[in-house]
Amino acid sequence: MGNNKLFALSADRNKDPILEILQKHLPYEESKGCNLFCLEISSGTGQHVVHFAKNLPFMAFQPSEFTLSNLPSIQEYIVESGLTNILSPLAIDITSPVDLWNLARQDYDLILNINMIHISPWQCTVSLFEKASMLLSSKGILLTYGPYAFHGIIFPESNINFNRSLKARDQQWGLRDIDDLKRVASENGLKLDKIEDMPSNNKTLIWKRI
Repeated sequence: MGNNKLFALSADRNKDPILEILQKHLPYEESKGCNLFCLEISSGTGQHVVHFAKNLPFMAFQPSEFTLSNLPSIQEYIVESGLTNILSPLAIDITSPVDLWNLARQDYDLILNINMIHISPWQCTVSLFEKASMLLSSKGILLTYGPYAFHGIIFPESNINFNRSLKARDQQWGLRDIDDLKRVASENGLKLDKIEDMPSNNKTLIWKRI
């Protein structure tokens, strides 16, 4: 491994299940060539983006991260991959205005957000839907992945314990209720299109324009 590369076991475990969901829900056919664009908010170590870009060569990826110390890791994964359909990672605070993000374009077919919603303040989730509403193309999708509550209930026991541990680390963190997400989405012209069950009691939520 290079000096900067970080490794997350969870990212290594869930990259293939998430890729399968992407292949199932992407808004266009592969045969149309490399004309799809993805903005990943909260790219973590960079493991996901290189895996997706390698397997979805018809899509260009813009990774980003709030935690500045992750940017060198993302960049190293990109360089090592040799892939040409990934841009250099941007430092993005989801709560800041889009015109501060230095984006190369203002519309995306896919906005990807993996394991951020439960480990950030609620305002970050609200901002995610606001920005998705601004940046998604007409047929574009927002994909969020992680553990969620539903109808006020967290299930199973492992997720209850996980939620408790998150709140012990930061009172502003914790599993969000899908009902609350649907409300924020609808305020921003988006609707929940699909819930996909994932390994380890996670879910992938597919959001589209109303």
